Amino acid sequence: MLQAIGLTSAPRHDRPPFVEDLTFEAPSGCVTALLGAPGSGKTTALRLMLEIEAGRGVTYFKGRPLHRIGHPAREVGVLLGDVPGHPARTARGQLRMLCAAAGVPASRADELLEVVGLAGLGDQRIGTLSAGMDRRLGLASALLGDPHTLVLDEPAEGLSPRERSWLHGLLRAHAAEGGTVLHAISDPREAAHAADRVITIDGGRLVADQDVREFARTRLRPRVAVRTPHAARLAAVVSREARAARRSVEVVAEGGARLSVYGSSCAEVGDAAYRHGVPVHQLADETGDAGPPAVPAADPDGGPRRIVPPGPASTVAISQLPPPITVRPARGPLRPLRYELRRLFGVRTTALILAGVLAVSAGISVLLARTGGTPLPRLLAAWPDLLPLPPAAFAAGLLGALCFGDEFRYPALAAGRGTVPRRLGLLVAKLLVSGGVAVLLAGLSVLANAEALRLVYGGDLVTVPVNAPQMTASWLGLSIGCAWAGLLGAGVFRLALAGVAAVLAVPVLVLPLVQRLLAGPSVRSVAGLPGRLRELGWLQWPNEADRWAMAAVRVVTQPVGLALSLSLAALVCAYAFTGLRGRARW
Repeated sequence: MLQAIGLTSAPRHDRPPFVEDLTFEAPSGCVTALLGAPGSGKTTALRLMLEIEAGRGVTYFKGRPLHRIGHPAREVGVLLGDVPGHPARTARGQLRMLCAAAGVPASRADELLEVVGLAGLGDQRIGTLSAGMDRRLGLASALLGDPHTLVLDEPAEGLSPRERSWLHGLLRAHAAEGGTVLHAISDPREAAHAADRVITIDGGRLVADQDVREFARTRLRPRVAVRTPHAARLAAVVSREARAARRSVEVVAEGGARLSVYGSSCAEVGDAAYRHGVPVHQLADETGDAGPPAVPAADPDGGPRRIVPPGPASTVAISQLPPPITVRPARGPLRPLRYELRRLFGVRTTALILAGVLAVSAGISVLLARTGGTPLPRLLAAWPDLLPLPPAAFAAGLLGALCFGDEFRYPALAAGRGTVPRRLGLLVAKLLVSGGVAVLLAGLSVLANAEALRLVYGGDLVTVPVNAPQMTASWLGLSIGCAWAGLLGAGVFRLALAGVAAVLAVPVLVLPLVQRLLAGPSVRSVAGLPGRLRELGWLQWPNEADRWAMAAVRVVTQPVGLALSLSLAALVCAYAFTGLRGRARW
């Protein structure tokens, strides 16, 4: 069962709240429709229930508020708007990525593709899906954790009648298994057809809470829809004949050439038009909306239920409402490393960047060797003086920037929240995956460049230098540092372009400043640092580790290494500051 108590949205710009003191229940085993015209507060009410929007009130899902549920995806399935997925990702890849976020097996994705009728379209890109298929994929995303409660916002919007029928059947099947279904809807006729209970709101306040039969009796009534070029004349004729026959008939002009006739039939309206020579282009029986109910509906417990008509804001003081609703951070993925791997390699962008960089690096390396005079390290890295960074290091930074850039652009982890969780587990997973990809890219680029040089100029050009370990450490450190700079920059500014700018700022801005500082006279040296560290009683390592420690210190104290270290330190502090500020706001 779902219980919403005293939902009240925060007022904005001295205007009354969109939702005020809204209380209702959605019982288990039935489909409940939250009915209201556009702008009535349906979506705001759902966001308050899901703790996405700040306000007051409380919502219980099987007796617990959402923030006290350990694994919300396994208890509440949510569909607000479109599927927030990368358009180049496949439907199956999207669901498998969300499986890792929800902590369920990847096989669940194929099961749900079969359930929602997308079994044959699992390899189709999200960007090519029609509105109906997109809705099916959204329902599959909501059902991933096998939740008890479904909260949906206009799930049938934009669907064909056949797809609407399929959707209503799926929701009824979920309710028949004991689940709770609450979905917002705008059309009263569709609510009467698709739901077992109808909660009607207007102006953010409760209007009626009715069984579907009572709703249909009080809110819907049959009418005759007429379309004629002489609407005013036909309306006068029908009204005059109804008065003469002492029948209660109401004629409503719908605008243009359309009329709605209540209390009559197609035969009577057609005969009247024929007798008076009025041409009729359409004549059909329909079910219309009679407006808000005027009588109280029966309470399911047997007593009368008070129906609150729409009117001015309630005089109940906000302090008398339930505790405030705090917008809490979105939950991070339960399996962050698996999630990040599927997110990164689920689109072709990663493979295209890897292939393109290897080709560009090999070409630049061959051209540099042709001119002569380029040191071997720069040949293997394909790093001419004209470029601020070698192609492999820049590509590592670009892939790192996309780690958070795509997350904020297509927030699959935070549907409807507009933010991405900054949990430590997600950050560590992104650092590990981006660093691993940077190492892979750095190694492949060196191998590709060496093979290209050997193929074009012979094997004499490429030799193993004496300081190969130090050069390797420097190369890997540069690649990993660029990847992490791009990742943290995009995480701080929530934009992939900002991550790329953070990568380019290291050689363009930070490095000249570091070189200017290091160009001055120095009377101190870091020589003997490993031995002095050894004197600390809590830090012991073998004697042969001194050489490696000193090599690491030399790498870091180089101008590029120092500039990259300073940039990463600043980005880590900025990331931590923005994360703490966001939590304080929540």
